[in-house]
Amino acid sequence: MLLYAYTIFTSAFLLFLVQPIIAKMILPWFGGSASVWTTCMLFFQSVLLAGYLYSHWSIRTLKPRKQFAVHAALLALSLAMLPIAPSASWKPLGSEDPTFRIWMLLTVSVGLPYFLLSTTGPLIQAWYARTHRQAVPYRLFALSNFGSMLALLCYPVAVEPWVVSKAQAWGWSGGYILFTLLCAAAAWRASRVEAIELAPPNGPAASDGKVTWTQTALWIALPACASAMLLAVTNHLCQDVAAIPFLWILPLSLYLLSFILTFEREGWYHPRLYEFLLAAAIGGMCYLFFRHDRFNIRWVVAAFAAGLFLCCMFCHGEVARRKPHVRHLTLFYLMISLGGAFGSMLVALVAPRTFNAYYEVPATLLLCASLALIVNRRDSVVYYCAISGVLVMCVFMFKETKQMVSKNSLMVRNFYGALAVVDDGTADDPDAVRKLIHGSINHGQQFLAPDRRRLPTTYYGPNSGVGLAIEHTRHSSQRVGVIGLGTGTLATYGRPGDYYRIYEINPLVIDIAKTYFTFLQDSQAKVEVALGDARLSLEREPTQRFDVLAVDAFSGDSIPVHLLTAEAFQLYFRHLKPDGVLAVHVSNRYLDLKPVVRQLADRFKRSSIVVDTDDGDGDGTFGSTWVLVTLNQTFLAGHEIAAAAREAPLRSDLRLWTDDYSNLFRILK
Repeated sequence: MLLYAYTIFTSAFLLFLVQPIIAKMILPWFGGSASVWTTCMLFFQSVLLAGYLYSHWSIRTLKPRKQFAVHAALLALSLAMLPIAPSASWKPLGSEDPTFRIWMLLTVSVGLPYFLLSTTGPLIQAWYARTHRQAVPYRLFALSNFGSMLALLCYPVAVEPWVVSKAQAWGWSGGYILFTLLCAAAAWRASRVEAIELAPPNGPAASDGKVTWTQTALWIALPACASAMLLAVTNHLCQDVAAIPFLWILPLSLYLLSFILTFEREGWYHPRLYEFLLAAAIGGMCYLFFRHDRFNIRWVVAAFAAGLFLCCMFCHGEVARRKPHVRHLTLFYLMISLGGAFGSMLVALVAPRTFNAYYEVPATLLLCASLALIVNRRDSVVYYCAISGVLVMCVFMFKETKQMVSKNSLMVRNFYGALAVVDDGTADDPDAVRKLIHGSINHGQQFLAPDRRRLPTTYYGPNSGVGLAIEHTRHSSQRVGVIGLGTGTLATYGRPGDYYRIYEINPLVIDIAKTYFTFLQDSQAKVEVALGDARLSLEREPTQRFDVLAVDAFSGDSIPVHLLTAEAFQLYFRHLKPDGVLAVHVSNRYLDLKPVVRQLADRFKRSSIVVDTDDGDGDGTFGSTWVLVTLNQTFLAGHEIAAAAREAPLRSDLRLWTDDYSNLFRILK
């Protein structure tokens, strides 16, 4: 038993750990575009499915000794791919679509090891069942999910803050060698026992060995619902409720915990109890989805987390109750994997192309309620009451969605998130503004009154750090670079003869800035907008010789760390004039980025100052914090600059951020 337990735990731990390790290593090469994340997700999902398919094929078609021979050969071959650190030769050569290159990089770097790790769960359970005739192997699935959850919690807390990326890759490779030895030993032990018919596990579907189409459909549909619910709730919490770093860990941990509990033993899941809890959870989450702004953020997050956990307990509990005869074990896990992948694809790929906002939460709640009706028909009164409740919920959601849409001038969505253009105030109100909202964050606003629409607003007022930098480096043909377009507010500072080059990764933001706001059109400067990841664009461009380069991409929960490393700053300084000013916007409710920028400035022997401002009095400006980095002592000695600035703080306990190392946990406020 211990050999199989150690093997399945190690494989699950490594399976979850390798994804952030490899993604962190290739992010600076390919940037933060949606295609990068989507391609990585599709690769790992596809290989996971391939691994489960191989497991099913191996158990169903190969005799034990041949299984051992084939699997041992693959394990030995996979060792040739270690360490998993990708070669720099895979860096993109130009601005071509990176999808194929990323897929090939992942295949060559980690493809076979990841594939073999993916096969381990079903194979180990099948081998364990073969060597222990009366054993029920499904508890090993709970152990597998525990290993996954432990890796999930360990990486941001115990791995990333302390170990550089290259050492992470070598450490993971060492763990993989241990796994191959354990797996080979388990395969060898199983190969010594011929295939046998086993007693079925307890459960409603286990009494006979046949698998029906209805049963197979539920094996797919229930995990698909849980997977879709996980991503839907995560998106809603992290985008619309609270842009808190690491908040995504909570729902994913609860998702894995539900797998652990429902497969560890039957006593954790009581169908009748969870029917009533599920009904309360669905109703509460449906209401909070449209009314979350009325409640304290902590209560909203806790309520959605509890609701997600109950929904996952229902979905995974019902799947666990339908465990098949052990001889169908690999088919069972293949269908679960297929369902999980299908649910993820619906939210990650289909929803951004179909919905203009995050409607997946009500959609998955309806799906969960519908599945509850399908799998539980024992009490006709409860059943028809539940149907009535679902219909009422549909009417409520339709009404609330229609009202939510009517409040916005525009609602659009793509892989980078949902954007809304909101008009606040009436046409005859001089203080009326039009806002660009991304989730819970205001990314810029403009006065609607013609005589005020050219005023710089929000975080970019005349007294802000970037406003002072632009005003105090002026000459006849000022050159300004901006990373992050927003509504294009900084273009208002442009004068005839000036040149503004703005880098923006999200094409929808560019369309909105040009269509719904007039900052770009009204600017007296020549303004160019470059689509794509800013760092990749700057790497490919000739020296721009900017007087000011503003980096404005750190206000949300998803911090693009690759824009805040020593390699990135070296690139910025290459594009700045020797006396130019780098302005970094570090306003953030949850992260203190000032010491990070200070360390980077010190690394390149430049001075750094902090400029803080408070909310303006009716001028549309917000409180902001900017760090200005420069060699220009004349600029720093200016009266207005000296009066507004303070020295950037230095923390001796922080390490310099590089492409190989960063630590968000250490800068949490």
